[in-house]
Amino acid sequence: MKTARGSVTSVSRNEVYSFTKPVHDEIVLVTGLGVEGDSHAGVHVRHRSRVRADPSQPNLRQVHLIHEELFDEVAEKGYEVRPGNLGENVTTRGIDLLGLPVGTILRFGPPSAGAPAGSGAADAAESGLPGADASVGSGAAGRGESAGDGGAGDGGAGGLDGVLAAADAAALDEATARAAEAVRAAAERESGHDPRPAVVVAGLRNPCAQINGLRQGLLKELVGQDAEGNVVRKGGIMTVVLRGGAVRPGDPITVELPPGPHVPLDRV
Repeated sequence: MKTARGSVTSVSRNEVYSFTKPVHDEIVLVTGLGVEGDSHAGVHVRHRSRVRADPSQPNLRQVHLIHEELFDEVAEKGYEVRPGNLGENVTTRGIDLLGLPVGTILRFGPPSAGAPAGSGAADAAESGLPGADASVGSGAAGRGESAGDGGAGDGGAGGLDGVLAAADAAALDEATARAAEAVRAAAERESGHDPRPAVVVAGLRNPCAQINGLRQGLLKELVGQDAEGNVVRKGGIMTVVLRGGAVRPGDPITVELPPGPHVPLDRV
């Protein structure tokens, strides 16, 4: 398949509950919690509809990513959408986010000189997944890698104890259970040698009716059915923070696929 380059084009957060999120110069990821200062950060689910349904559910929706190419697509239908308008924390370009398998690790920033050979983009590129060699960009210097800047040194299984314990204690549907196990497996794979901020892909965002409040009729462009009648969700992906640190526009993104067989994303 065609390879692609990937990078961060915008970052957003909001301290209060709101459908949209204002754009910032940087956001800081906090291991096992989400975006520092964001209303959706936490061990247990924070989206209000999910809280009303079952507040004990694990928060596998800590960081929301959307591919900027979606904005180009809906613009052709007459809908203007800008970064943060759909409530995402990270807007990307050059990676087929929706085509990633559950348990994929995304790392932000230039590859570390100390990273083990054969990891990250090189492994991903061999898979042939669109955008899987995405390790180029113009990332800014200084990653905010101290524990005080988002816990960049506390990634791996231990850093995700809280959200994984919440998953163990809750009654999960099949899709959420698969996502939680994929997050656990990614945390167990984490060697700790790569200091870059990183997230684990848990699943798809399930677009809701609030999208029509932004632009009337936009929802039908973000969720529909394919020729076989399967639901197609285009509203981006939900992730869990594996390693903390600062993420900024221009940062390159490295894709690390999980061991096969790969499982396609489902809604979480």
